[in-house]
Amino acid sequence: MKIAFVGKGGSGKTTLSALFIRHLAAIGRPAIAVDADINQHLGPALGLTDAQAAELPSLGAHLPEIKEYLRGSNPLIRSADEMIKTTPPGRGSRLLRIVEENPVYAACARPIALDEGSVRLLATGAFTEEDLGVACYHSKVGAVELLLNHLVDGPDEYLVTDMTAGSDSFASGLFTRFDLTFLVAEPTRKGVSVYRQYRDYAQDFGVQLRVIGNKVQGPDDLAFLRREVGDDLLTTFGQSDWVRRLEQGAEPPLKSLEPANRAVLELLRAEAEAAYGRRDARRYTEQAALFHRRNAESWANAKVGIDLATQVDEDFVLSEPAGEFAGEFATAGGQATPAGATA
Repeated sequence: MKIAFVGKGGSGKTTLSALFIRHLAAIGRPAIAVDADINQHLGPALGLTDAQAAELPSLGAHLPEIKEYLRGSNPLIRSADEMIKTTPPGRGSRLLRIVEENPVYAACARPIALDEGSVRLLATGAFTEEDLGVACYHSKVGAVELLLNHLVDGPDEYLVTDMTAGSDSFASGLFTRFDLTFLVAEPTRKGVSVYRQYRDYAQDFGVQLRVIGNKVQGPDDLAFLRREVGDDLLTTFGQSDWVRRLEQGAEPPLKSLEPANRAVLELLRAEAEAAYGRRDARRYTEQAALFHRRNAESWANAKVGIDLATQVDEDFVLSEPAGEFAGEFATAGGQATPAGATA
């Protein structure tokens, strides 16, 4: 399952995404954590020191190798130089699994041992001095979109992404790459304004959105969220001494998290599993092609020098594994091929 956490800066989305990741690891669910925020705080929220977090490899720095690996033998993509952040997979492309070893994970993912279980962490990388004034942060986040376009995942496997604050993910098709998006909202006008913006942008693309109320201090706060968010409000996360200790630099065991808040994490998992049952592989693939064509027409064709719309494999549908990969296409040797054929 592909899960995103979004919200305004300071809403608590990184803390809640880290808690959800810890919960998944504790109950034995394979999980990959992705820090796609311009402020790289997911590593420390998972227990890394600032020095350890600073040493994480950057997806953006490894983008040429990532493209070369994912391109595989796709005949519609002549070289990695002709791939952009929205490039969709097709026959011959290499697809990624949550539970596997591959050159992308070897170069960019780092295992993190938690007090219960472990996860692999991928980070887009912070803005560097070389980026200032000349680069767009979306070029770094583009690596995440490319990975999600090529990821096949099962019902008990998770990729959890801590997204950029606000509505920055709408600068590309990244917001459509998830089975479920959890929006963390404080009970304030600013908190719910991000929800409204996200809801309005996403409603035409079938994005499944659920709101987690955070920093709710009483019945008035809860009533405000229910009034402003309506049925999209899934639950609220209460005040937590456990989180306060974590933010002070301690590493409290997850089992000491308040029972009511641990129940919230389990509710999120159940909601994610329900969303998985509603996923539409064909729509997911078609949306990838839609945003690829949009990016091609608006800027990428001129930059690359070819019509990138020709990279879309019209007969390919990205599907998830069920034993072997299901759907119109399967994989053989890690590359996408027609189901029943050999690579």
